[in-house]
Amino acid sequence: MKKIATIILTLAFIGLLAGVAFYMAVYHGAFGHLQTKQELLNYNNAQASIVLSAEGELLGKYFSENRTNVDYAELPPHLVNALLATEDIRFFRHKGFDTRSFFRVVVKTIMLRNRSAGGGSTLTQQLAKNMYGRRNYGIITIFVNKVKEIILAKRIESTFSKQEILTLYLNTVSFGENVYGIEAAARRFFNKEVKDLKIEEGAVLIAILKANNYYNPRLYPQNARRRRNVVLAQMKKYEFLTPEEADSLMNLPLLQNYVNYEAKGPADYFLYQVKAEARDILQSVFAQSGKLWTIEEDGLVITTTLNLELQNYANQSFAEHLKLMQERLNRQYDTPSGRKAAAAVADREIKRLRMTARAADTSLMVFPDSVKKGPVTVRDSMINAVKVLQAGLIAIDPVHGDVKAWVGGIDFRTQPFDQILARRQLASTFKPVLYAAALEQGFKPCDFLDNDSITDTGIEGWSPENFDHSYGGKYSLQGALVHSMNVPTYNLYMNTDFGKLDTLWQKMGFSYTLNNYPSVPMGTAEANLEEVVIAYSVFANGGFKINPRSIISIKTSDGQVIWEDKGKQETEKILSDSTVQLMRAMLRRVVTGGTGASLGGLYGVTLPFGGKTGTSQDYADAWFTAFNPSFVIASRVGASSPSIHFSNGAYGSGSALALPLVARTLRELQKNKELSKKLISQYPGVPEYLASELDCPDYRELTFFEEVIDIFRNVKRPHPKESVIIPKTERPGRSDTTAPSPEKKKSFFRRLFEKKK
Repeated sequence: MKKIATIILTLAFIGLLAGVAFYMAVYHGAFGHLQTKQELLNYNNAQASIVLSAEGELLGKYFSENRTNVDYAELPPHLVNALLATEDIRFFRHKGFDTRSFFRVVVKTIMLRNRSAGGGSTLTQQLAKNMYGRRNYGIITIFVNKVKEIILAKRIESTFSKQEILTLYLNTVSFGENVYGIEAAARRFFNKEVKDLKIEEGAVLIAILKANNYYNPRLYPQNARRRRNVVLAQMKKYEFLTPEEADSLMNLPLLQNYVNYEAKGPADYFLYQVKAEARDILQSVFAQSGKLWTIEEDGLVITTTLNLELQNYANQSFAEHLKLMQERLNRQYDTPSGRKAAAAVADREIKRLRMTARAADTSLMVFPDSVKKGPVTVRDSMINAVKVLQAGLIAIDPVHGDVKAWVGGIDFRTQPFDQILARRQLASTFKPVLYAAALEQGFKPCDFLDNDSITDTGIEGWSPENFDHSYGGKYSLQGALVHSMNVPTYNLYMNTDFGKLDTLWQKMGFSYTLNNYPSVPMGTAEANLEEVVIAYSVFANGGFKINPRSIISIKTSDGQVIWEDKGKQETEKILSDSTVQLMRAMLRRVVTGGTGASLGGLYGVTLPFGGKTGTSQDYADAWFTAFNPSFVIASRVGASSPSIHFSNGAYGSGSALALPLVARTLRELQKNKELSKKLISQYPGVPEYLASELDCPDYRELTFFEEVIDIFRNVKRPHPKESVIIPKTERPGRSDTTAPSPEKKKSFFRRLFEKKK
């Protein structure tokens, strides 16, 4: 026995010496660098930058790791208690390494194989692992990493206070789903800040730490509830809760308010634009100061101009209206001829994109409200994709340029291209630019324009047509605009200086080159929604060109201002006061009694707006823009290919397809008295000195003398310029109208001598 004891003692001594030697080897860097106290002090988490609305509400984040750091003062005591009771009850009594816990693990967990005995790592050791991770050292990996963590834990304890260690731990720990830190977890699972967590909610988050997938409350709510109750029981055991409090909380159901802005946020398209704009701003800051900020890691706070309430109203209008219209379009194409037409468009797209039409098990079937997976062919998927209605909506403050709402599409995940930036033919949305140029040239709202059919425009096979194919008589300039008449508009264009029109077009902010084609007044020029709201802001704000802005300020997480927009921008006066006032009056009539009348009549919007509808050739794109002196909002709807469209104006016109997106948004805004008062101002009336210029009928028959003159007029109205060939991109547009419908004009002699009925 004495000999055996000697051998055991000798082996133990050798083991102790080996252990000490191993420890010293790790300590002196034989298995890699160990961070010094100074390196620990310089440690910074990669922290997500957050994006806020103008009112300070969270819109989303940019991150490499989804983390938002918090201070110890923001941690509710019950959360800290839950952590200590579950993970390290002796935290405030050890110096980073708990000898008692270590030997408990050796005896109970390793020797007696009692897996319920708990772990031996302190919170400080876990923090060391969270901060610097673990490396692979082969068969001795676990021993090297454990020793490293013990050494680092002691250094952490001598560098930071206990409160700082707890804060670092809760800011670094992973909660799964690429969520790091307690603040990000609170927002993900309960949509609230960590300081606002209830006891049972904090217990759920601490429960997740045991196994962040298995105890994920979204994926496995039963597991999460069971583990939550374990945490609450531990809090009762260590007297952080009374038995009555713990029992009451354990009986509560597992409630959560899960929000994942990575999957789908309220303003995903807007966030994409803001990120690009923020990067440009930070580059300019770097050029001036030499300090380079990283959006994904430096925890910046980006405050934007967006109003989240209005944004949600717009999102709601998309969900309601586009679902209805998509169903109608699907029914139209669910016929033999419709399916054939959609397949032809899909085949062209496949060829253009150089895709293969072979079967693919993971092909995506794209629909407006979901993504469905299944064993379908690329061609089947493309047929569904081309039938999807695309849409965009943007609202801005026309005085300061602040973007108030930005909905760039139906689903950022499946349709990432921003429809606000998509350029399409403007159709009648263009007309106010022409009419404003004509007023600047000297035309008056009560100047009358011919409504005779035109047979020779200098373009073979094309002449302007009114929407209802009615001709004859004359329309006043304001009547032609209010009812969106094409023939009078064409005649106005023929008598307007193109150079002045082109200059105004450019000054209003359009980037498309305006060609002097006879089809221009029909809206063949192209623009995107952002350009449209900039242009219509000129009518809203008194004649000034503004530049939109999305970012108010960029700050550090502790409030240091990196960049700030003072809200002052240089503006250029591009329209006279009289033109602005007359255009406002005429475009107000579009909404009260013209093509936009359903805004108030059908949707009950009583907020004061002027506006204009637009419907491009064959209903390929539908537009509607509404403006107020302090608010401009515009929408456009259309499939990605102009070959896919509604077959009639009842569904495909600007008033039927695009206007409802704006109308539904404004209707909800109207219900919010406080917000509508903040965003919408009074619509100005016409000054007395201009009122007489609007005092005329929209339409009148020709007088006797005009009829006589018309007898001697050449039936053909040749284009004043040489014949031109219009490119396909300049095809004439179609306008929707609610104009009075005069009969097709009869000849003078027939009208003079035919028997009266």
